[in-house]
Amino acid sequence: MATPRISPGRRPDDLTLEVVELIGSVVARYHEEYEEAAAGHALTGAQARLLSLLSLKPLPMRKLAQRLKCEPSNVTGIVDRLEARGLAERRPDPADRRVKLAAATEEGRRVARSLQESLRFAREPLAGLSEGERVALRDALRRMLAGG
Repeated sequence: MATPRISPGRRPDDLTLEVVELIGSVVARYHEEYEEAAAGHALTGAQARLLSLLSLKPLPMRKLAQRLKCEPSNVTGIVDRLEARGLAERRPDPADRRVKLAAATEEGRRVARSLQESLRFAREPLAGLSEGERVALRDALRRMLAGG
């Protein structure tokens, strides 16, 4: 199936406008629920997002800043606050001892899991879709992200 292209200066069709609006609504609801889940753990949204990244694997501060789309100095402050709560730690990178990695502690990984488990708004409606519908949605989202 060909992907429709929107020419500069041309108004998108009504279906495209509706899909964009729906995507915006999903993103807004996700952020709202994520902020509420973070607050339930006395975390800011930025702290929760960083902790979620660190729960996957330790990362250098510069890479964290890139992923969060913020300045490295902001990441330093966020890691400092997570470290003070025992949710993250700094350690030398085994590949380059000059580089510091931020890593989730065991407690940090537990909190990150709890955050993910508390995000129900998307998970519950998605469960109402068939596996084929979820696969089609996933594939469409991947194509959208790969194209931009």
